[in-house]
Amino acid sequence: MDPRRNPFAPGAGTPPPELAGREPLLERTLIALDRIRAGRPARSTIFYGLRGVGKTVLLGAVREAVEAERMLAVTIEAPENRSLPALIAPSLRAGLLRLDRTARAGAGVKHALRALAGFAKLKLKYDDFEIALDLEPEPGLADSGDLDLDLADLMVAVGEAARERETAVVLMIDELQYVAEEQLAALISALHRANQLRLPVTLVGAGLPQLLGQMGRAKSYAERLFEFVSLGPLDEAAAAAAIRVPVEREEEAITPEAVTAIVGDTQGYPYFLQEWGKHSWEVADASPITAADVDMARAAALAELDASFFRVRFDRLTPAEKRYLRAMAALGPGPHRSGDVADQLKVKVSSVAPTRNSLIAKGMLFSPAHGDTAFTVPLFDQFMQRVMPDTQKD
Repeated sequence: MDPRRNPFAPGAGTPPPELAGREPLLERTLIALDRIRAGRPARSTIFYGLRGVGKTVLLGAVREAVEAERMLAVTIEAPENRSLPALIAPSLRAGLLRLDRTARAGAGVKHALRALAGFAKLKLKYDDFEIALDLEPEPGLADSGDLDLDLADLMVAVGEAARERETAVVLMIDELQYVAEEQLAALISALHRANQLRLPVTLVGAGLPQLLGQMGRAKSYAERLFEFVSLGPLDEAAAAAAIRVPVEREEEAITPEAVTAIVGDTQGYPYFLQEWGKHSWEVADASPITAADVDMARAAALAELDASFFRVRFDRLTPAEKRYLRAMAALGPGPHRSGDVADQLKVKVSSVAPTRNSLIAKGMLFSPAHGDTAFTVPLFDQFMQRVMPDTQKD
């Protein structure tokens, strides 16, 4: 079939042609944001789940809806080894300057920009912090050099500026699990203070499953400030719609057997659905796409995943980390007890604990329960067995 008309779009955070199964979550989040803008109490949303479940896509859909409602979305992706002040300050500055260009004049934005200038004193503590200053700082405003105090002052000033403009500021932070816990605690505390004042500034975030524990450890009241929403694979009906609807929009067809085969192969994971859909379309000579087409597309879809989605994560690993993951893979999809992984490697648990910890820090593993270990990437156990057929191989 014509590749120019292929509706499927596998990619990191690339919006799928059909946001199947996630519409109720999107609506629920937007209702909370509307309430926050109006000064009414509401918990905002933290999406968490494995790689490939559509967290970034859903965050992007929320951002588009926020901007359509004339709220201010401040978009941030948290990479490893960057400080929160270095991430948040430039993005907030850009957002405040956009807010300053709106029709209603007022002192609120200028006050917030002065707070941001005071906040910049933290660059003495965080050496990756760089920001251009638009106004001189106001003495005593977000300039103590203490992250907890200064971030709270800054969030209050930003919330007051948003309220003056009759809008809301929504921090949208992806990969939130990479923010250090003490800095995450400061952010939660600052948002809690703004929430107590009913100011229209909030956070919609996304991260891996370990984020739930990180935020709970950072501040025990985090579960009362945010609604934590677990994202997993789509159910059968939503997964089928994610394949069938885009094909039908192109005025083509796919057989029920082909849809069933794709849903079975992908286990309903949104990223994998896009990959299988793309290759099944390309393999098919004509409509409808059949189960035989899916059979032929399977090898190409797996090869694409192995070369990109899986490989980019595998190549970041040390030899010891690869061996640990290969031992886990030999035990199956997981979760697995740490002791069972150590037994598979024929070593003591204590000797591989640093390797396990480094894999958690890299976002490759998480601990769903004390002593348990699981992959953050779906089907990664199968990939490890393909790429390392010998468990002792680097």
